[in-house]
Amino acid sequence: MQRRRNRITVRLTDDELQRMKFKMDELEITSMSAYMRKMILDGYCVKIDTKDLNEMVYLLRMCSNNLNQYAKKANGLGVVYASDIKDLQKRLDNIWEGTRNIMQKFAAIE
Repeated sequence: MQRRRNRITVRLTDDELQRMKFKMDELEITSMSAYMRKMILDGYCVKIDTKDLNEMVYLLRMCSNNLNQYAKKANGLGVVYASDIKDLQKRLDNIWEGTRNIMQKFAAIE
């Protein structure tokens, strides 16, 4: 069953249409319907740069891989080296610092 049954028609000048398409391109939105719905209901569209988040996910994967390797080493040899733990702690501290920076950027969005 179709959720959106109500239709609204909007007439635009050529300049207005070009301006709207330009804004859609800036936000990388391909659906005119989705763009108009977002603007009508919320009054704005926000494009969030996720490069920092992608880097953080990568770092978390690296740390979890290292942690698994340390666990295997500890189970196999019965020994965990302090230098390995310090290295992992340093990596986790870097991830937390990145997380704080990202959260501050999100908090600044109005």
